[in-house]
Amino acid sequence: QVHLVESGGGLVQAGGSLRLSCVVSGRTFRAYDMGWFRQAPGKEREFVAAITWSGDNTYYAYSMKGRFTISRDVAKNTVYLQMNSLKPEDTAVYYCAANREVGALTRGEYDYRGQGTQVTVSS
Repeated sequence: QVHLVESGGGLVQAGGSLRLSCVVSGRTFRAYDMGWFRQAPGKEREFVAAITWSGDNTYYAYSMKGRFTISRDVAKNTVYLQMNSLKPEDTAVYYCAANREVGALTRGEYDYRGQGTQVTVSS
């Protein structure tokens, strides 16, 4: 079993930044590729970013590329999502997720998911 806990969400003005964190416990952190998804009210879940277990490869949804950065600290069992130049349309609940295969994450599939953290961007 893998347990994921997100933090770092909040209210920010458009153009601002937030850094989300996801602490992973349970099975070996290295065994999993990690990703972030988001879901806004009334909308489907949307892939945001993913990173391989080694940290060597990262993947982003087109609309987030250049604004968001995913990273991981293996020593701290933590994955991060740095979000810059935030827009009101980025408002959503952001979820951290784990899968043994990064391609699955980019397709919206995960083995484990956290409870989410709310990000609200005001105009």
